[in-house]
Amino acid sequence: MSNSAVSKDHQDSGAKGYIIGFIASLVLTIIPFYFAYTGVLSREATIEILIITAVVQLLVHLVYFLHMDSSEKGRFNALSFAFTAVIVFIVIAGSIWIMWNLNHNMMM
Repeated sequence: MSNSAVSKDHQDSGAKGYIIGFIASLVLTIIPFYFAYTGVLSREATIEILIITAVVQLLVHLVYFLHMDSSEKGRFNALSFAFTAVIVFIVIAGSIWIMWNLNHNMMM
């Protein structure tokens, strides 16, 4: 009986976290769309808001949806994410380097 109560509490807190993350993501998506659509700010200020909200939204996704926190499982997730980010960076940077070298060497 106590195990079902514990698992129900865990499910409720998980659902609450997902709802908070969803609402935060929704708000962080609406903000830059509003400023881009209305044009009430300068182009530079709109780009700054877009970058700031994108970084904050990335953090929201990492914490609420990918569960990167200070727990042991969260640290393992963070390590896996860092490894994936390094591999993606190597692939993208290597592809750009190869394309740049091909363009440079093939143009005469």
